[in-house]
Amino acid sequence: MSYVELAMFQETGYVVLDPYGAPIDPAEWLDLEYVDWKSSGDTRFAPLASAYGAIECNGFWHFEPPKPDKDGVWIDSQTEAAPTLTARAQAIGANVGRCRIIELQPNSYADALYNSHLDDNNRLNPHGTGWVVRAFMQLTDNPDSYMVLRTDVSDPSTETRIALPAGAQLVVDSERMWHSVWHQGDAPRYCLITSVESGPDLEKWLIGQNARTRVESAPLDPEYARTMEAEAQQRRAARTAYYGYDPTFVMSEA
Repeated sequence: MSYVELAMFQETGYVVLDPYGAPIDPAEWLDLEYVDWKSSGDTRFAPLASAYGAIECNGFWHFEPPKPDKDGVWIDSQTEAAPTLTARAQAIGANVGRCRIIELQPNSYADALYNSHLDDNNRLNPHGTGWVVRAFMQLTDNPDSYMVLRTDVSDPSTETRIALPAGAQLVVDSERMWHSVWHQGDAPRYCLITSVESGPDLEKWLIGQNARTRVESAPLDPEYARTMEAEAQQRRAARTAYYGYDPTFVMSEA
């Protein structure tokens, strides 16, 4: 028995949606309580929903009783401070697991490539139920920053770079697609990330958001790209030598 998956993810592993256009008070992400949780660089997370309603970011299988990344419990103190963001996540209509705001400090393209990872979304997920994917909604206006997606972490030809102005929205099968964010700038980037279950509810919402299964990758100077790729690969090789195994291929819980 397999999982319930959506056909629109088969081609590229991601969909890009129309941008979210309504204004949001930055206090909805700046005034939350954050946890020092690392993923793809120098990051913190502010959970809106967690395994059992605590302000923490662990995978749901670490608790007693353990459970898959579904049926997240909304955290009153956080959702009251972020009503618009909470409503946006709930408007999807699908089962929500982890729901958090990520704060990412500026980094380099090589950093992003070095930190590219797969998410651990479907541990303990019962066969025959919906496959868990992740919805991203950009909060800060960072048009020169990019979500970097690859089907093969070591093959630059499989890469798509998606710009991240305020309101940018995409949904990624992040257990299939290698991903990270290259964030240029001098201030942190903030983004709403929601784990959601595939099925008719998610499909209906995606269609309503004008989901597109392929976008043109943002341009990048080829020589710069080769230099950054070489730096990232050298850093990965050094990390592998240090640990005696390649952590690149260990799924991230973030």
